[in-house]
Amino acid sequence: MQDIHHGGCLCGAIRFKARGELRELIFCHCSQCRKQTGLYYAATNVLDQDFELEGAENVTWYRASDSASRGFCRHCGSAMFWKADGSDYTSILAGTFDKPTMLKPGYHIFCEDQGDFYDIKDDLPKFAAGRV
Repeated sequence: MQDIHHGGCLCGAIRFKARGELRELIFCHCSQCRKQTGLYYAATNVLDQDFELEGAENVTWYRASDSASRGFCRHCGSAMFWKADGSDYTSILAGTFDKPTMLKPGYHIFCEDQGDFYDIKDDLPKFAAGRV
């Protein structure tokens, strides 16, 4: 039986369904993720073919860099998605999933850019920049 994971934004204007096993969580400490969420991203991803979105008209895509966009709810402002140009998957913020999430922590990226108001104290692998 295939896993099905549900989630959505704070106001409910956006709902999604992700099928199959989800990638381990990546914790991103880059300045863009911190500015968008107030802390850092915790995200998994799903292949686009296994991703179903209801309320797509309520997603606003912000062109965050030359190579990616960030999706958020145009009504409540919930940060929800990250998508690299030309990729066949969508990253989904962990906090947007309904419980039980079954998500597992993986590793930290862009630790060199982390905020100066917190420490990363777990034993997960840490990378100064992205993981290559």
